[in-house]
Amino acid sequence: MKEKKDYIFGIRAVIEAINAGKTIDKLMIRRGLNGELFKEMMMLIKRFEIPFQYVPNERINRITMKNHQGVLAFISPIEFQNIENILPDLYEQGKTPLVLILDKVTDVRNFGAITRTAECAGVDVIIIPEKNSAKISGDAVKTSAGALLKVPVCRVKNLGQTIKFIQESGIQIIAATEKASDMYYETDFTGPTAILMGSEDRGVDMEHLKVADKMVKIPILGDIESLNVSVAASILIYEAVKQRIKGSI
Repeated sequence: MKEKKDYIFGIRAVIEAINAGKTIDKLMIRRGLNGELFKEMMMLIKRFEIPFQYVPNERINRITMKNHQGVLAFISPIEFQNIENILPDLYEQGKTPLVLILDKVTDVRNFGAITRTAECAGVDVIIIPEKNSAKISGDAVKTSAGALLKVPVCRVKNLGQTIKFIQESGIQIIAATEKASDMYYETDFTGPTAILMGSEDRGVDMEHLKVADKMVKIPILGDIESLNVSVAASILIYEAVKQRIKGSI
């Protein structure tokens, strides 16, 4: 069960949280809700582009049996950043951007472990889609050893459009996939780079693979077909670190 600090419930409470500028990670709304207060809440949700989904009442009851009025919001412990602001700032600082894109990585423990590695390796920003992504909860912060409070995270509505923007900003997209013919260590990570990782079960979405500048794979020599995504991400991230350190010596 979620800790109380991670969510709020009730229509009025959600309205007040939005008006107070709280970052809502996800909003659950019982199907069939209506009324003036509900309409007021929906106006705010649409104005601030807060992600929400309609769910059966039983789904909310599994989280809390208190008087939730059919509305429950998960409060994010971090403030999401804007990639359109971050990239120009990185270039102004004279940095060679290292970006991490996570496509449908939904497991909180994997997400936290990846973020911890990213912070240790100096990754500049992590990009996640609004849908089909791990909830940024207190558990995620704990699993990341606090790294989520340090690494900028951008949550985007359309990952395809964001990938295109990143490419137009002079950053190569390197996608990890078993469909690749090139090994990861044969690829140059020293320039501005975005590493694109997918979920363990589905991998990177095909439409994103089609537009990637390069596809790479990690050799699998045993019988198990794939690595844990947090381990795979660590391998690629630190390949970039190794090449950049070696190139600066």
